[in-house]
Amino acid sequence: MKKLKIDIWAGIYNIFACVVFASSWFVIFSTAFSDAANKTNATGGASAFFYAIAWIGVVLNVLALWQSHKHNISLVGGVLGTIGSLCFGISAAMAFPAIVLLIIAIVFLFLQHPRKNSAA
Repeated sequence: MKKLKIDIWAGIYNIFACVVFASSWFVIFSTAFSDAANKTNATGGASAFFYAIAWIGVVLNVLALWQSHKHNISLVGGVLGTIGSLCFGISAAMAFPAIVLLIIAIVFLFLQHPRKNSAA
C-alpha cells in the first residue's frame, strides 16, 4: 500500500496546529489584559491569526480525507483532524478539545491503515 504524502503533511500541520492552539490561550489572554490596561484593540488581530491557522487545517484535513477515500485508506485521521480544526475555527474557547482531537488524528494520519470494507 502506498503512503499518501497529503496524509503525512496533514499530520505535520496538525502537530504545528496543536502547538499554536496551546499557545493561543496565553497570547489571547495577555493581549486582552494589555488591551484593557492600554485601552487599545489588538486582541482581534491576534485571534484572527489563530482562526486562520484553524481554517487552513480544516482545508488540509478535508483534502487528506478525500485522498484517503480515493486510495482506500482509513478515514479516521482525516475526520478527526477536520473536526478538531473546526472546533477551534468555530470558537477559540474549544482549544482543548481541538488539541485532543488533533493528537488522535495525527496518530491515524501517520498510520495510514487500509480501510475495512463493509461490503464483503
